[in-house]
Amino acid sequence: MAKSRGGGGPGSPGGRHQSLSGTRESLAEPGGADELSSLGSDSEINGGGGPEERRVDKFGFIVGSRSAEGPLEEVPLEVLRQRESKWLDMLNNWDKWMAKKHKKIRLRCQKGIPPSLRGRAWQYLSGSKVKLEQNMGKFDELDLLPGEPKWLDVIERDLHRQFPFHEMFVSRGGHGQQDLFRVLKAYTLYRPEEGYCQAQAPIAAVLLMHMPAEQAFWCLVQICEKYLPGYYSEKLEAIQLDGQILFSLLHKVSPVAYKHLSKQKIDPILYMTEWFMCAFSRTLPWSSVLRVWDMFFCEGVKIIFRVGLVLLKHTLGSSDKLKTCQGQYETMERLRALSPKIMQETFLVQEVIELPVTERQIEREHLIQLKKWRETHGELQCKSPPRLHGAKAISEAEPPPRKALEPVPSIVVSPGPAPVPKARKSKEKSREKSPAGPANGPGAEGNGAPGSARELLHPQVSPHHQSKESLSSRESEDTYL
Repeated sequence: MAKSRGGGGPGSPGGRHQSLSGTRESLAEPGGADELSSLGSDSEINGGGGPEERRVDKFGFIVGSRSAEGPLEEVPLEVLRQRESKWLDMLNNWDKWMAKKHKKIRLRCQKGIPPSLRGRAWQYLSGSKVKLEQNMGKFDELDLLPGEPKWLDVIERDLHRQFPFHEMFVSRGGHGQQDLFRVLKAYTLYRPEEGYCQAQAPIAAVLLMHMPAEQAFWCLVQICEKYLPGYYSEKLEAIQLDGQILFSLLHKVSPVAYKHLSKQKIDPILYMTEWFMCAFSRTLPWSSVLRVWDMFFCEGVKIIFRVGLVLLKHTLGSSDKLKTCQGQYETMERLRALSPKIMQETFLVQEVIELPVTERQIEREHLIQLKKWRETHGELQCKSPPRLHGAKAISEAEPPPRKALEPVPSIVVSPGPAPVPKARKSKEKSREKSPAGPANGPGAEGNGAPGSARELLHPQVSPHHQSKESLSSRESEDTYL
């Protein structure tokens, strides 16, 4: 998928219609009808009195469209409620779970995040919730800026292509398209050196199906910067490198498929670009997309590699499957029209979980392919940060501020007696019965007491307001002395 660039053309400023010029209202202006205008407005889709009431499936896709799901394997309601309860406990105690029970989080992501909590869970897993809290008001600030005209026109022309049969994006000027425009425009202002890439639009659209625009923006930022850094840069160097990594891993996972693709001289970039850049959102059935994204947010890019390897293995991994793929054209057609069986949610997820491809293997292969790249192409032009493999790595790289855990006393009283070494504690006990002299009088320092400077660093706290942390710090101090 090529990087979109601004410029001339029928949709450019000065072309057949005006650019959005950074405004949201112009999206809803009349005119500019396209092939989707006949689908109706958001209110009609939601049963608000349209000429023909349209039904949608549980994911929001219009029933009867090719995007709508067929019969699905439903999770029993009792099981779903139990999972919701467990996820609520995790989300309400997220730092503790991430620090001590990350494996449990991973197992629960593999089982599938409850739909009612999926959006919130993705924000916690990706670290976008922390990112938003660290940048309060930033999205609103970007939202008010006009934006670069060269990006605005390209974004506007891409809006109607994103899930046109979903109730959020079905109508031109509807709330879904407006929010999608806002998120994508904000990213071009947040990262002007990157601008806009067409593959970012479906990513942002999926996020908007699960969360408001501001939260979706920061989630997009985390995907672009932490999970898939460099994927959306102008030269697409990162995706080309990952294509070679995928091909090398395929040699170990399915030698038959590897040999066939090598014989046909089919470059990985021809079949895996949309898979990886759109995180399979335009490839798999929707139930499978959501399960893959649940695991992707938790475990990182290795999930994307595993899905790609599973699809290649089960499409080209045996001599029987290759009988109808004798040439390059037939092979590419097979990869464009994957078998529904191998994309089915239960089958695909189980295959992905069981495939033994690790972060270490991916990073080792990355170094090998990077060395080959430098020998043939020179240094990478895009200096993207190293990718982080999932929620645990992101949490450790950017730990959230924990002000609540700091032992900050609510009441500070005047300094009391200075801490006394253990050797002198017995003498102090004998003095307790008699009135004590001033602790920090003129002769205190001369008698070997630590002095008032230490008291200022460690003021005493009223016992009614001491936290457990402050008590533990006092005990460690006594032990040290």
